Amino acid sequence: MNPLGIVAALAAEARALGPAVKRMGDVGCLGDGTLLAVSGMGCAAAGRAAGRLIEAGASALMSFGLAGGLDPRLSAGSVVLPSEVISRDGAGIATSVDWRERLAAALASPRRASPAAPRPVAGGKLLTSAQAIDSVADKAAAFRDTGAVAVDMESLAVAQAAAAHRLPFMAVRVIVDTAADALPRAVAAASQGGQVRIWPLIGALALSPSEFAAIIRLAIRYRTATRSLAAVARAVLPAHLDTQVRAA
Repeated sequence: MNPLGIVAALAAEARALGPAVKRMGDVGCLGDGTLLAVSGMGCAAAGRAAGRLIEAGASALMSFGLAGGLDPRLSAGSVVLPSEVISRDGAGIATSVDWRERLAAALASPRRASPAAPRPVAGGKLLTSAQAIDSVADKAAAFRDTGAVAVDMESLAVAQAAAAHRLPFMAVRVIVDTAADALPRAVAAASQGGQVRIWPLIGALALSPSEFAAIIRLAIRYRTATRSLAAVARAVLPAHLDTQVRAA
């Protein structure tokens, strides 16, 4: 079977999928042959990572990781399997219907159940934004203007790479900050190259101590989200293999 290629922006997101060994350059390989690239934040980085995965032989692409909530009904840990990934101007790329349905079924299957079982699954649109949408007001405006249930900064670039090469594409995202949460600027400032760097974070907090409470609240949300992401990961890879077997 040809390998799945997964793009994760952050190393912490990639760890939910399990240990990876280096294969070539910046592309890692999971135990089942799945290819993995940790891109760093933003569309440009994600697009380059998707290109590396395609060069390494990926036959399908997935954007995997955390997202911000725009729909007020979504709580931290909610799983988003979008039907479409869109830009702020409304241009969009559909995800694979069959793949999405199998992922949803796998997540609902009793054999995938665990103490850290993921929250209910949401569909709808996933917005990819060039900048972080960090205020409650801006999240509300994005939800109103686009109808997207969640936002990230990478998925559209991965979708575009898949479309350019006529490969199946899927996005799998778990909500970390909800529509009611303002995203602390100190966190965004400290996140570079797929890692959250502790010293820039401490320095940003020293300059803006008022964000401390928001960061503690985000840390609690993050713990919930990463538990859900790990549970999702246990369903992601088998569901992709099931799809390939049916297509064979």
